[in-house]
Amino acid sequence: MQTEFNFFQHWYPVTPIEDLYPKKPTPVTILGIRLVIWKPKSSDTYQVFLDQCPHRLAPLSEGRVDEKTGNLMCSYHGWQFDFQGTCTHMPQAENPEIVSKNKDNFCVVSLPIRQANDLLWVWLDTNSRELAENTPLPLSPNIDAGKGFVWSSMVRDLEYDWQTLVENVADPSHVPFAHHGVQGNRDKAIPVPIRISQSTPNLIEATIERYLKSTITFEPPCRLEYAIQFGNSGKQLGLVTYCIPISPGKSRIVAQFPRNFAKTLHRFTPRWWSHITERNLVLDGDMVLLQQQEYLLQQRQAFGSWKTAYKMPTGADRLVIEFRQWFDKYSQGKLPWHEVGINALGYAKINEDRKQVLNRYEQHTQHCSSCRGALKNIQIWQLFLLAYFAVTVAIVAVLPDTFRIKVGIPLVISALLGLGIYAILKLWLEPKFYFIDYNHAEK
Repeated sequence: MQTEFNFFQHWYPVTPIEDLYPKKPTPVTILGIRLVIWKPKSSDTYQVFLDQCPHRLAPLSEGRVDEKTGNLMCSYHGWQFDFQGTCTHMPQAENPEIVSKNKDNFCVVSLPIRQANDLLWVWLDTNSRELAENTPLPLSPNIDAGKGFVWSSMVRDLEYDWQTLVENVADPSHVPFAHHGVQGNRDKAIPVPIRISQSTPNLIEATIERYLKSTITFEPPCRLEYAIQFGNSGKQLGLVTYCIPISPGKSRIVAQFPRNFAKTLHRFTPRWWSHITERNLVLDGDMVLLQQQEYLLQQRQAFGSWKTAYKMPTGADRLVIEFRQWFDKYSQGKLPWHEVGINALGYAKINEDRKQVLNRYEQHTQHCSSCRGALKNIQIWQLFLLAYFAVTVAIVAVLPDTFRIKVGIPLVISALLGLGIYAILKLWLEPKFYFIDYNHAEK
């Protein structure tokens, strides 16, 4: 009988593949383990290494993909490594045989990886590669174009712990209140009777029987999925989240949003637009609540447990209770930070700097290829509009009097319109990629 859940012997989605930059190494942290993602020049598959050069432990994520060899080069001393992690070049070697005779000793630790459902996956335990090969990925059955589904994806770093993230996603009753005006309506909130249909060490399933039938699946350690059916219409909507532990007090959500209707709207809606108008707003609304909730729960748990800290008398809290019981039973109510040398005691704190707590650029924009590209284009358009205004005014100023009415006035009007568009881009649209304060009392 399984008595302890091994968080390291599972597949974790690192990021949507479309957000990776193939010409530059990308750092990422999972369960306190610093990793580097990179793509060999001659390969269609990304690789994931421990983010440390075997020479002097410098971060390989600060390295580069060499243009000639296509291998990963450490920027500290120039050592190079191929897709398997084998050292192929050592500039300091007096005798080239040093490299060929000591390949095993000079290797970078390479982790098992897979690419599926538009995501890059990694297995954290390098000593159980055979188990990794035989362990299926925790994939959603609805991320499948063959079944008529379309979907988009998003990733964001969060200012609270993995257990808080799982607990929050497993709680649908908070949506009408925490996301009022974004995804819900507090005036239309109703009881959410959750029934646990299955609970094992490796799977928890719950159902909600209302006018919309919903199934909630938690496949530890990361997949938490909602499947929602609209009566007998055949229409289905989903929320697929992967809750990734990063470090004490930090987590990452990788989310996919499948549906089998409104496909034309999906194709014509830019991915970044949904990120800035809805997805980030939802996460902002949770963030300002959960980082404080986490601090208070940790304080209470120093003298008791969640069972005494929380008051959960209704069916809406049933899945949260089930998750907490699972976490206590199979992981002693804590993540294995000690196994990677991290002291997690007293990690939680209340951060009053809302610009840091809700920093969309650092938490999302810099990781998202769609939002990065949109932001770059918006900034280019701003420069163009300012230049157009300046040039137009200068041209009108030197026009002969006979042309100022026929030509000059239309030019000035167009320049003023451009200046208005510039103001919208600068003051309304661009900030949505950086920081928007979220005040629940004003929603």
